[in-house]
Amino acid sequence: MAVVPNKQVVLKWFIVGAPQEKDMEVREGTAELKVPEGSGGVLVKNLYLSCDPYMRGRMRENYSSYIPPFQPGSVIEGFGVAKVIDSDNQNFKIGDYVSGITGWEQYSLITRNEHIKKIEKDDIPLPFHLGLLGMPGLTAYAGFYEVCTPKKGDYVFVSAASGAVGQIVGQLAKIYGCYVVGSAGSQQKVDLLKGKLGFDDAFNYKEESDLSAALKRCFPEGIDIYFDNVGGAMLDAALVNMRVHGRVAVCGMVSLHAYTDPEGIHNLFTLVQKRIRMEGFLQSDYLHLYPKFVECVANYYRQGKIVYLEDMKEGLENAPAAFIGLFSGKNVGKQVVCVARD
Repeated sequence: MAVVPNKQVVLKWFIVGAPQEKDMEVREGTAELKVPEGSGGVLVKNLYLSCDPYMRGRMRENYSSYIPPFQPGSVIEGFGVAKVIDSDNQNFKIGDYVSGITGWEQYSLITRNEHIKKIEKDDIPLPFHLGLLGMPGLTAYAGFYEVCTPKKGDYVFVSAASGAVGQIVGQLAKIYGCYVVGSAGSQQKVDLLKGKLGFDDAFNYKEESDLSAALKRCFPEGIDIYFDNVGGAMLDAALVNMRVHGRVAVCGMVSLHAYTDPEGIHNLFTLVQKRIRMEGFLQSDYLHLYPKFVECVANYYRQGKIVYLEDMKEGLENAPAAFIGLFSGKNVGKQVVCVARD
């Protein structure tokens, strides 16, 4: 049985506050290139790994949510695209490409096969199955169509608009016939939003001394839909600029990830005054929409109606830095780590 080196990213300890590179380490492990008989498992060679903000929560000791925390000394896991190199499962054959939950390592033995699905290697780039056709894509699709319940002509605001989810939300809204404005953290990202991604307008929130005034400038008649990826001060400012019967889809709160005791929201009474519906959601609530979502978004991509920004870092050893960069906005588009090309 062949045993090969298997570079891995391991959580060193539970974190408090914002994650740092020193909380993780890259170690040299080994892997057996054979699936144990009768295990029903699949052995994969990891090709691309996804860096996602929710993983920060799994680094906390008392994390209580829909998915358990990582354990110190164990390999970090997340969404990935991989190639099957051995299988004891009739649903997966050697040479198949799969996406789903895998380890942050070169080779992973996957025994919970409900966590992976086969994907086709076609005109859609393989790493796009971590973004455009992956969890962020379904998040954007379900959040916009199901949670936001849009109407043609709605005024739509998207925060973190150049990120993995925001860029798709904005483009879906434009296709639907909405007026769309996004916020981002650099002039480069603002230019991408107004240029390549086709937003009607965008602004750099770091250059605004008054976020509420910035939104009033962009939406003089108010906001119908706010797709919230950041929470905090931006959510507070958006609430006072919402129109009557506005909708707020709460997708993430990346601005609060560094705080153990974040400040509360001040403008919640506007929910009553303007009869606003604010709803948090998870893409896992909408897995039944996956086939419809893939067909829709893949067709938009093939037709040139949607473009997708991706920030690719090469090498597993660069995964910790790539992940940490999410929380300071270093990534431009979906953050992906390339472990191997094939």
